[in-house]
Amino acid sequence: MRATLWLLALFAVAVASALFAGNNQGTVTVFWPPWRLDLSLNFVLLALALAFTTLYAALRALAALIALPRQAQRWRLQQKERAMHGALLDALAQLMSGRFLRSRKAAQAALEQEASLRGGGTYLPQGEALRVMSHLVAADASHALQDRSARDQHLQEALSPPKSSEVSQPQELQEGVQLRAARWALDDREPLVALKGLATLSQGAARRTLALRIKLKATRLAQQTQEALETARLLGKHRAFSAAAAQSIVRGLASELIRNAHDPEQLSTTWLALDPGERDMPELAIHAAQRLAELGGEPAQVRRWLEPVWQQLVDRPGELDELDARRLVRALETALDSLDAQWLARIETAQQANPRDARLQYLAGVACMQRQLWGKAQQLLTQAAPKLQDAGLRTNAWRHLAQLAEQRGDLEAALAAWKSAAQSRG
Repeated sequence: MRATLWLLALFAVAVASALFAGNNQGTVTVFWPPWRLDLSLNFVLLALALAFTTLYAALRALAALIALPRQAQRWRLQQKERAMHGALLDALAQLMSGRFLRSRKAAQAALEQEASLRGGGTYLPQGEALRVMSHLVAADASHALQDRSARDQHLQEALSPPKSSEVSQPQELQEGVQLRAARWALDDREPLVALKGLATLSQGAARRTLALRIKLKATRLAQQTQEALETARLLGKHRAFSAAAAQSIVRGLASELIRNAHDPEQLSTTWLALDPGERDMPELAIHAAQRLAELGGEPAQVRRWLEPVWQQLVDRPGELDELDARRLVRALETALDSLDAQWLARIETAQQANPRDARLQYLAGVACMQRQLWGKAQQLLTQAAPKLQDAGLRTNAWRHLAQLAEQRGDLEAALAAWKSAAQSRG
């Protein structure tokens, strides 16, 4: 369509020129004493057009000739920029493919190109970013090669301020270099160095998922369990892990805090510092109660910590894991000293509501022994002992029956119970 329009316009110009020039009788007279020159108007107009065209072409040619050095310089600069970008891309490709020596060599070539451009007085808008990225790739390759001196040298160069006041280092690049350095410190098993590097980050960067992941690994490696627990909570809120994985990490760290407590007061402080949702975890509640019993804590406090798990066992027995249920029974058994009537009623009510549950029968029997209800204790333990699946609970049941038999003077029954206890243990 465009070619058709141009052709029509050309025909129109030709027709107009023919109409104008064909009947044009005008002349142009040039007086140059003592001469007189008569020229056709058409010839004069054609000569003027040719002169203008020739002059315009001459000026364009002169401008192109003058611009040749500048174009040559621009071409050389473009070639250097392409070589610099190509070297950096090659360094990244070699790094990802595991060819670390080639990657470092390519990164150094990119740095040489950037230094050459800067030395020539050329400052590229992306030159500082390319410089930092090249140093970072070279440092990463040196880290993989276990060349710590070269890695630290490139790291310092990457973190150093720009050599020209005309450019500034992007904040994202600096934060990326600091995060990478923290990961290298973790690889070197230097968690305190990693934490020190993370502390220099801005508040926003320090709360990013990558920074929190590094911090979690560093605090766990440095055995800063409380800090690791807080970091794991933040990662859970950011959905950095699945719900099950986040719960498992938090549970493990909280268990470590509980295990590291050395007296009942410290353990109580640690327990109260946990979130309500964490205190509702059966594994943590049972572990805390057992630890409190080991440290000589009050049995009433042990039972109080176990009360939510006990209610779950009674109200929703299918939701509690079998291993947790056994651990709950063992923990409650250690806290039956000075058992009050309220807890005895709870245990008896639960046992009567689930008469086939051997674990509840065993726990009710032990509770009756603590309250000196010998006959009822013997009845419940006799029913529970053969049905208990856990070897430890079964051994304890036979042992309690042997003690009851000795107490009433039935030596034959006591020997039989002790024999059953020994067989259960074996």
